[in-house]
Amino acid sequence: MAKATREFRAYIQRKRARKKTRRIPKGVIHVQAGFNNTIVTVTDIEGRVISSSSAGICGFRSNRKGSPFAAQTVALDAMRIVLMKRAQVLIKGAGLGRDAALRAIRKRGLRLTFVRDVTPLPHNGCRPPKKRRV
Repeated sequence: MAKATREFRAYIQRKRARKKTRRIPKGVIHVQAGFNNTIVTVTDIEGRVISSSSAGICGFRSNRKGSPFAAQTVALDAMRIVLMKRAQVLIKGAGLGRDAALRAIRKRGLRLTFVRDVTPLPHNGCRPPKKRRV
């Protein structure tokens, strides 16, 4: 089982290495930072996905997927094949990877037009489950 997993990872890395770099003038970087994982997707202005990466794809497992270091690695991996000058950043979620992913994007040297938090917040939506009685 371990050998098959290793071969699969090597196949994925070879496949990802073959991707050509894409040039776009403007793009949108979506960062979804949960408590257990971080997903970064790079799209153009119309919303067509150009590149995407997650902590699991980058080789992190279990608790390490939600760490700030994993988020930084994911952000750099998602932007590896994309060359753009200006970008908008939309951050969703309350995980530990929010700030780390944004820091990695800024360090890349892009000109960010805006950074917006699009975390969904309920306006007193669903009724919560009843209290536990122990």
